[in-house]
Amino acid sequence: MSSQAKRHLITSAIPYINGIKHLGNLVGSQLPADLFARYQRARGAEVLFLCATDEHGTPAELAAAKTGKPVAEYCADMWEVQAKIAEGFGLSFDHFGRSSSPQNHALTQHFAQRLAEEGLIEEIVTEQVYSKADGRFLPDRYVEGTCPNCGFDSARGDQCDNCTKQLDPTDLIDARSTISGSTDLEVRETRHLFLKQSKMRDTLDNWINQKADWPVLTTSIAKKWLHDGDGLQDRGITRDLDWGVPVMRADGPWPGMEGKVFYVWFDAPIEYIACAGEWVEAGKGSDWERWWRTDKGADDVRYTQFMGKDNVPFHTLSFPATIMGSNEPWKLVDYIKSFNYLNYDGGQFSTSRGRGVFMDQALEILPADYWRWWLLSNCPESSDAEFTWDGFQGGVNKDLADVLGNFISRVTKFCNSKFEPTIPAGGAWGDREEALIQELESRLRAYEAHMEAMEVRKSAAELRAMWAAGNEYLQDVAPWSTFKTDPDQAEAQIRLALNLIRIYAVLSAPFIPTAAARVCADMNTLDMAWPTDIRTALTALPEGHGFNVPDVLFAKITDDQVAEWSERFAGTRD
Repeated sequence: MSSQAKRHLITSAIPYINGIKHLGNLVGSQLPADLFARYQRARGAEVLFLCATDEHGTPAELAAAKTGKPVAEYCADMWEVQAKIAEGFGLSFDHFGRSSSPQNHALTQHFAQRLAEEGLIEEIVTEQVYSKADGRFLPDRYVEGTCPNCGFDSARGDQCDNCTKQLDPTDLIDARSTISGSTDLEVRETRHLFLKQSKMRDTLDNWINQKADWPVLTTSIAKKWLHDGDGLQDRGITRDLDWGVPVMRADGPWPGMEGKVFYVWFDAPIEYIACAGEWVEAGKGSDWERWWRTDKGADDVRYTQFMGKDNVPFHTLSFPATIMGSNEPWKLVDYIKSFNYLNYDGGQFSTSRGRGVFMDQALEILPADYWRWWLLSNCPESSDAEFTWDGFQGGVNKDLADVLGNFISRVTKFCNSKFEPTIPAGGAWGDREEALIQELESRLRAYEAHMEAMEVRKSAAELRAMWAAGNEYLQDVAPWSTFKTDPDQAEAQIRLALNLIRIYAVLSAPFIPTAAARVCADMNTLDMAWPTDIRTALTALPEGHGFNVPDVLFAKITDDQVAEWSERFAGTRD
């Protein structure tokens, strides 16, 4: 991992428009991407952090139909909802765009034309499942049946979730429409455009082989799709739908493709690029091409993508095939950070069964920083993770209330009661203070290394250890005892501890930004400079500098709350 990059392009997998996401979605992409963006900004890097709503495809049409709204209106409304929730969680996107934007329409049509000119698009007459009951062609994932490979009875028409084999809907046994449940299906001919991914297989393979620093989770999924069975398959990039990017060339109609749209998985990743254009149009930035085109300055950009493991095939293969295949100087991803799944209390989150905590509900019951801290410090990096209410309560109460909150409270209250609410001037540091500085220096370097490498849990563990070191120091030197015999020395101890509060706020801000800002406000400082040298940083708040004794920073989660929430979010189990 390069820690020297001064410009970081960061994208989070774009959430689908049809509803509010659960905590597993949040920790699998947007939240760790925000952590990394905030950290890089704190270290002085120039950051462009982009996300958007993924608005096309049948699920959006069906979700809109349920509400009785036209699909365009439904998507506009849900974008507002998702943008507000993202703001509530402190997600620091430079722009939160929409895949239905004019920019994405134009860019998707541009890429399709370039791929066609490069000989990578083929028109194929395909057989597709048509549901008479629904009066429409069914997208692959809206056909379910029994997998011919493993016998799983809820395999989708594009892939079996049980054995992960790629499928065609016509492969399924006892196929049915997931829209109506009808088995009155027939196969009809329809003409579509296919991206000839198979021609790109060696190029993609060589590219992925160079990514020795990528997580094994990322590369193993990509390799499986490249080499298992018959290897990487050509993929249809158009659909018989009304809602989406119309199939046209950038310079005009595409004969024979009238009334069709591009497949949502073709246009959705292109929105990462289009979103930068939206960012400029919104007046938030200028010159988006310097981030995305290597002929316009993007050579010195480090591009990192964050996503759940289910999105890896499209980001390691299909999207790179689109970019490379265009034979234009677009910026390719440098690092893909992928995550496993967060499960809920012995099972899975379920929208339909109201099982688990969804992002809007989380913000109703607790401040965002409680969720941010627990989710990041327990995120599903090396394996799936489990959310339980007892684990959540224990983690929040111990780390945030007992360790960080307690340190801040004890130090400020003691200083206020024995001296006054200003940084005291007496005494000098001794061996115990030197030992603490050494430990904090060592831990800070480890914290920085883990953050650069996007090792989220290890970063959280080092941050927690730095908070704990301050508490251990307080216990050891016991300024409340020192004060009785040597008030000057107690002043030196408290002066160090008060400065340590500012350091903790700065280091913790990527994880818990709202609480960190509150602490800095209470410490009466706007100085958020990264503590590159702990010894110097411990004098940032000078003698005589005034502060306010803060209110309780983190209230503990009670057993009664846990009992209430466990019942409320249990949902209906099968």
